[in-house]
Amino acid sequence: MKALIPTGDPAEPVAFADVPEPTPRPHEALVKVEAFSVNRGETFKLEEPGTGERPGKDVAGLVVQPAADGSGPSGITRVVGHPMAGGWAEYVAVPTDALAALPDAVSVLQGAALPLAGLTALRLLRAAGPVLGRRVLLTGASGGVGHYVTELAAAAGAQVTAVTRDAERGARLAGLGAAEIVHDVADARGPYDVVLESTGGRALPLALARLARRGTLIWFGQASRTPVTLDFFDFFSGPESAVIRHFHYLDADSRLDDDLAALVRLTDEGRLHPQIGRVTDWADTATTLTDLRDRRIRGKAVLTLS
Repeated sequence: MKALIPTGDPAEPVAFADVPEPTPRPHEALVKVEAFSVNRGETFKLEEPGTGERPGKDVAGLVVQPAADGSGPSGITRVVGHPMAGGWAEYVAVPTDALAALPDAVSVLQGAALPLAGLTALRLLRAAGPVLGRRVLLTGASGGVGHYVTELAAAAGAQVTAVTRDAERGARLAGLGAAEIVHDVADARGPYDVVLESTGGRALPLALARLARRGTLIWFGQASRTPVTLDFFDFFSGPESAVIRHFHYLDADSRLDDDLAALVRLTDEGRLHPQIGRVTDWADTATTLTDLRDRRIRGKAVLTLS
């Protein structure tokens, strides 16, 4: 089968290769990929790919071979899946506990845009606890996670301040329920009950300073790729006795398939709206990756297999 593999070349990060079709393990279903989406973390890993690495975590398509152990979808079923690798290919083996069926009203394009960003947003808000009536500061809100967090948190009754330098993206986030849009963390007024921080570098200390006493900062990324420096004594000027919590979306008590199904249901009911910034054929993946790197795409990039 055809698959996209890393090249290590920044000008053309992936190229097509002929690879063996996957042989599913007993708890895996074989999925014929119809669409996949790209996550920024995947673009980072392509800069220095490991030997034999195959990218691709967000896919949608058809189950063409159900799992041998009888778990998961049976027969020819439209699904969204979240394998840990290998999804940028014609076929991928996906554990059945990382699959959810797609109803007719949810397209494969919408499905492919859901997994990693949607799972992160859903589980991030669970980690934050009840947000009804609480003030929430969200940094790095321009990406897919920020989109989903804003819509879900606002629907749950939070007063969301979203930080984005992109005016067009800010207008979109306001339309999804953000109470306030700021273009720099320094412009956020606070104090906030919860800070959801994904930028690192200078942004985290600035966001922390806007946290209320005994508030919580959940650190779920470092998009700036710059380490953070904190001063113990800065806590005394505002966020005294605050909590900083590290977050990884896979470290959760809920199952991937249940959470994927929840995201699909919310999309089907019109309560969650995947934003797709570009749809193109997977032959254009290398160009799409460089455009994502250079921030020329707003919203999710979804590639289709023709």
